Amino acid sequence: MTAKITKLIKAGESETVEFKAGFDKNAIETLVAFANTGGGDVLIGVSDRGEIKGIQISKETVQNWINEVKQYNSQAIIPDAETIKIKGKNIVVLSVQESPIKPVACKGRYYRRIRNSNHQLSASEVSDMHLRTFNTSWDYHKDEFHTKKDISLRKVKAFIQRANANREVPIQDDPMTVLQKFEFIRDNKITYACFLLFMAEESSLSTIELGRFQTPIIIKDDSRLKTDLFAEVEGVMQFVRKHINKAIIITGNPQHEERWDYPLDAIREIVINSIIHRDYSSSQDSVVKVYDDKIEFFNPGGLPAGLTVEKLLKGNYISDARNKKVADAFKAVGLIEKYGSGIKRILREFRNYGLPDPEFREMGRGFMVTVFKKTEQVTGEVAIKSGIESAPSRHQVTPQVTGQVTGQVTGQVAAKMLNFCIQPQRAKAIQELLNLKHRGTFYDNYLNPMLKERLLAMTIPEKPQSRLQSYRTTAKGKKLLEKLKK
Repeated sequence: MTAKITKLIKAGESETVEFKAGFDKNAIETLVAFANTGGGDVLIGVSDRGEIKGIQISKETVQNWINEVKQYNSQAIIPDAETIKIKGKNIVVLSVQESPIKPVACKGRYYRRIRNSNHQLSASEVSDMHLRTFNTSWDYHKDEFHTKKDISLRKVKAFIQRANANREVPIQDDPMTVLQKFEFIRDNKITYACFLLFMAEESSLSTIELGRFQTPIIIKDDSRLKTDLFAEVEGVMQFVRKHINKAIIITGNPQHEERWDYPLDAIREIVINSIIHRDYSSSQDSVVKVYDDKIEFFNPGGLPAGLTVEKLLKGNYISDARNKKVADAFKAVGLIEKYGSGIKRILREFRNYGLPDPEFREMGRGFMVTVFKKTEQVTGEVAIKSGIESAPSRHQVTPQVTGQVTGQVTGQVAAKMLNFCIQPQRAKAIQELLNLKHRGTFYDNYLNPMLKERLLAMTIPEKPQSRLQSYRTTAKGKKLLEKLKK
């Protein structure tokens, strides 16, 4: 780093380098100008003539500068900062990259970098810059951290094959030409979209955390995806299918009916929307949590300015993909049929399936979609479970008994509790029987649901908090126990 900065100082100020003897308002204006142009470095502690003066700093100095920069620019741009020593003197390097969203303002004024000075933009220049930005997105920008060597041409060829299946006139260009025509390569550099779509190796930039949760704190299975976006669609779908159930309903017709817990086409649409609209510049990961009765999809990046959940559900908005080039690629291979129609299709699929509408909500700097599983039994003569779960969900049925009695209590656990409590038992003894260490988990997910379903009852119901309280199997519980034993 020291050698690089020394070389910059010798070369003098330029379109991407500015010298400042000290930190002041002009330094902030220069960082804003760099953000509106092509990025750059401000060297604090170097005179206009390139003389190394050094700068006195304390432990909090640089952080205070960063906070001041963030405070005085409209996009809350945060510069990277590094302190180095040259000839025993401190030099602080403040760096910013080109902003995907332009123009950036400094106290209501807009600047861009021209040669080695800052130029204040006129009203028409501000308007032109905004319009150009409107037609691009973060993923359109050149990736300064990866090169062509970091992408897989095999994956590009696979993309071409999938795209040709949806085209009347097939693509016949070589992979590199295709990348240029789709603007995945610009000025001989790959874009963020190019890397995300065709990365050769795993990258934390696209991480999706997957979990199968028995309770909010107990995880039965987990996985992590860190691959290209096309593969992540299939990876998430494979994990979801692994941890939900499929009923094969025998109705007497020649063809048996297969019914998953959720409409898979709608789940796929949710996954695709999540991947396209994710904020990949965020340090947060996407998260998918599969529970017994619901699935949660969390994505970094909230709704665009002016768009609310209410407008989203009513379809009262103009579709604007956060990552336009990724969206273009997904449309080319047929993963997107029509821009802006995804939410309508998701709602229609769930309603046709007889399930509640998914819940859409903003969470901090992210967005959450929650889908809920139907709790009624499947109608039909017999439903045979197909899957890997240790016990069927309430959505599945056997000829006589639902596999999951209530809450987190499966038939096996219910039978164990009901048989044990034929003779009244204290709560602690039941908890030990189930080998549960956390008292709250035992009450919330096991004992209380059994009481609510009137499968167990208190021996002293008039004094719920009595220290002598025990729990017994009810008549309803004994009937269920007999069925579970068959």
